[in-house]
Amino acid sequence: MRIAVASGKGGTGKTTMAVNLAAMLQSTGQSTALVDCDVEEPNAHLYLPVQWEQDRDHHVPVPRINASACLGEECSKCIELCRFKALIWMADEVMTFPELCHACGLCMTACPAKCIDEGQRLTGKVRCGFVDQGPAKGLELSSGELRVGEAMAPPLIKEVKGTARDRDIQIWDCPPGTSCPVIAGLHGADAVLLVTEPTPFGLHDLNLAVQLVRRLELPFGVVVNKAGLGDNRVEQYLEKEGIDLLGLIPHGMDAARACASGRLLIELDGYRDAFERIWSRVLPLTKERTS
Repeated sequence: MRIAVASGKGGTGKTTMAVNLAAMLQSTGQSTALVDCDVEEPNAHLYLPVQWEQDRDHHVPVPRINASACLGEECSKCIELCRFKALIWMADEVMTFPELCHACGLCMTACPAKCIDEGQRLTGKVRCGFVDQGPAKGLELSSGELRVGEAMAPPLIKEVKGTARDRDIQIWDCPPGTSCPVIAGLHGADAVLLVTEPTPFGLHDLNLAVQLVRRLELPFGVVVNKAGLGDNRVEQYLEKEGIDLLGLIPHGMDAARACASGRLLIELDGYRDAFERIWSRVLPLTKERTS
């Protein structure tokens, strides 16, 4: 079972939701993995005492041209077919721009002279480990960190998701927003849990996220974090749109202090019950996906 936790904007409490949900499930004896897909700002490990067992570089393939075998401007097949403009003809040779390459491999397949082979571009790092103590002991965590200056997060997100072992439940902490990294994070999910906050900005960006998951035809519901901080316009929107309200996480100074110090909310009075209720409402969504 793969549950994606997403949000239309940053700062709504998406990672807080994902970490506490995964920790709560692990503490009940369910085999759980937490996958931090937010490779531009991974922070799930800040809430958990993780022992990293794997830390490795990740690369994507990029074209490498053998100029002596290239047919030159009379061919230009690779340049014509590249949708991402990663290849151009300049100074009597094919010039590559690896940072624009999406690693589709079309240029290598189409080259009649077979003069293009596979180089590599570093995208970032992948880490895997386990929580070794506390209520989430045994929880598996997979995470990635995008290389500074790297523009494309989706290949690294795909790799991070692929490293997660075959646990009964996987919780995917997706990047915020509605762009390509988010779509990469959502891909393959059985259900989506959208986290929002009861503010005008929260509602605006929640609407964008709702449009995205509807376009992807993924079953989803909404959790309102920091409930009581703003007004009820988010709940009015959910009722109007016929969207399931999965639960409320109350706003409070105790919760703020716990998050600021890297503690789990499920260790506070009343909060564990809130996460258990949310999980009980997430399960029917996964049945929608399989039916």
